[in-house]
Amino acid sequence: MRLLTGFLFCFLAFIAQPAAAAEGSLYHSVQQQLSMLVTSKTSDVGIAAMDLNTGEAVSVRGNRHYPMASTVKVAVAATYLSEVDAGRRTLGDPVAGTTAEALMNRMLIHSDNVATDQLIAALGGPATVNNWLHANNLSGIRVDRTIAQLLAAKRDLHDVRDSSTPEAMIALLRLIDTGQALKPESRLVLLDIMSRCATGRNRIRALLPAGVRVEHKTGTLNGFSGDVAFVTLPDGRRIAMAMFARGGDNRPGVIATLARAIYDGYAAAPPETAAFGAVGGGSVSSRR
Repeated sequence: MRLLTGFLFCFLAFIAQPAAAAEGSLYHSVQQQLSMLVTSKTSDVGIAAMDLNTGEAVSVRGNRHYPMASTVKVAVAATYLSEVDAGRRTLGDPVAGTTAEALMNRMLIHSDNVATDQLIAALGGPATVNNWLHANNLSGIRVDRTIAQLLAAKRDLHDVRDSSTPEAMIALLRLIDTGQALKPESRLVLLDIMSRCATGRNRIRALLPAGVRVEHKTGTLNGFSGDVAFVTLPDGRRIAMAMFARGGDNRPGVIATLARAIYDGYAAAPPETAAFGAVGGGSVSSRR
């Protein structure tokens, strides 16, 4: 047996971690292909992906920390929507001369940094987002600064501040998808806005078949490109992907190539694959 790169995902009251992929199995082959693709690139690329139905997961350099850049905006939106769910805020609340909903659309669709910082300020600062992540037992991901502070700081693509591992980002996406972090209405609001993301068409979306539903958020800094997404397969299964590329050449193209390899690998698997997503040392069947 060859273990896939270890995932340790904490979700509220339980820990889910992928089981081992048998030598020669489909997911072992996907893992090998991704490893070869990553090591052949000039960028330092970290990737993680998971079938959100079965828990089948693959990861290459998935426990390395990378800048989140604007992919942090998924966490900002989820934090605000959790406040809506708790009855402390509404999407119609006035913020900075407009509404919270308008700012969230600008933040996620057009990656508007000013709108993001206005929402962060309304929440009480970056610490509120960071505390929400911790309250949901997410580790390997942290929020330390506003977008303006991050962009004004001396650029260090290895700074652990405002960083995430690909595996931690998948944990956040899975938390959102399972409905544990947000009520159904808020979850649908977030996914709808992410489906209309107008940035990064040369990344995860670029090489996927026409018509595939992608709900995603990109992140970009000088020398860094990222994209995190929910991708729906033809049979309705949903795949979470997180891809961060630091340095090197043609980072968007690298992300697009890896996304297509993951899509094809997961699409080739039968909907009810051998149990992955062990809970408490056991295994579970396909579940949402």
